[in-house]
Amino acid sequence: MGGQVSSPGSFRGLPCASKANADWMSALSSRLWDVPLHQLSIPGSHDTMTYCLNKKSPISSKEPRLLQLLGKVLPCVTLPVVLKWSTTQVLSVAEQLDAGVRYLDLRIAHVEDGSERNLHFVHMVYTTALVEDTLTEISEWLEGHPREAVVLACRNFEGMTEGLHEYLVGCIKNIFGDKLCPRGEVPTLRQLWSRGQQVILSYEDEASVSRHTELWPAIPYWWGNKVKPQDLIHYLEHMKSCGRPGGLFVAGINLTENLGFILVHPAWSLEKLTLWGLPHLCAWVRAQCPGSAAGCTNIIAGDFIGATGFVSDVIGLNRKLLRG
Repeated sequence: MGGQVSSPGSFRGLPCASKANADWMSALSSRLWDVPLHQLSIPGSHDTMTYCLNKKSPISSKEPRLLQLLGKVLPCVTLPVVLKWSTTQVLSVAEQLDAGVRYLDLRIAHVEDGSERNLHFVHMVYTTALVEDTLTEISEWLEGHPREAVVLACRNFEGMTEGLHEYLVGCIKNIFGDKLCPRGEVPTLRQLWSRGQQVILSYEDEASVSRHTELWPAIPYWWGNKVKPQDLIHYLEHMKSCGRPGGLFVAGINLTENLGFILVHPAWSLEKLTLWGLPHLCAWVRAQCPGSAAGCTNIIAGDFIGATGFVSDVIGLNRKLLRG
C-alpha cells in the first residue's frame, strides 16, 4: 500500500447484524471465567451512537467556527458532507450488543439551545437519541442476557455543568441499579455473575468519579488519528511496545480522515475509508493475543462493526488463552 488510495473494491454495503455472538461471554470456556476482564479480548464500537445522527441538528459548538458558519449559511451542502464523515456505525445499540459488542463509546452532550436536561450523543452533530432512553435500552437488553457484561465509556461531556453531571449520574444509578459494578479491582466473569453485576461504567469526569463509587475512571483509548491502515498499525504496535495499562484499555482500529484526504476523495465517506482499510486492520486483529503480558491487547474497538467478521475475530482471540 503506497501513497495512493484505491477503490474500496467489492464492498457495497453492510450485511445484516447477526445474533450469533449475543451470549458469547456465557459461552466462553469455564477456564476463562476466572480471568479478569482486562485480560480478555473484548470487541467494542467506536462512536457507538452515530447511527442516529440528526440531519437537522446544528454542527457541534466544539467544531471549528468556519465549519459552524458554513453549516448555517450553506446547510444543504455542508451537512451532507459532515454526516458522511461523522457516521461511524449503522447498527443500533441493541443490534451492536446482539452482534457481540461489549464496549460502547458514548459521547455525551447537552445541546446549547436544547431543553434543560435533555442529553444527547454527539460526533460533530447531535443525535436524535436521548442518553436516558439509550441507557434504558441497554439495561433492558442486559436483563434478557443476564450472563453478559458491558463496559460503558461515558465521554466528551460537551456543554455539561456540574449539575448536569449529577443529573446524569442519578439517571445511571436509577437505570442500572445493582447491575453496576463499583470500581475496584477489575472483576472476572465469575465474580460479576455471583454478584448479579453486568456494567462497568467508565466516566471521563474526575470530579464525578471522586463523588460516586459506581463510576470508574476514564479507560485509556489508543487513538492513532491515521488515515492509512499501515500507519495506524505502526502506531498500535508502538503503543504495545510501551507496555499495556494496568486495567481495562482500548486499542482503536478506527481510521480518521483529514481535510487533505476529503478534498482528494470527494466521493468517499468514512464508511468507504473504513471498508477499504478493514482487511489490513482485521489481519492485525487476528494476530493479537489477550492476557497479562506487556504486548497483549484487551478491548479492540472499530467503526462499522457489522461490516466484516471483526467482532468474531476479536472474540476468537480468547481461544489463545486456552493454549498451554
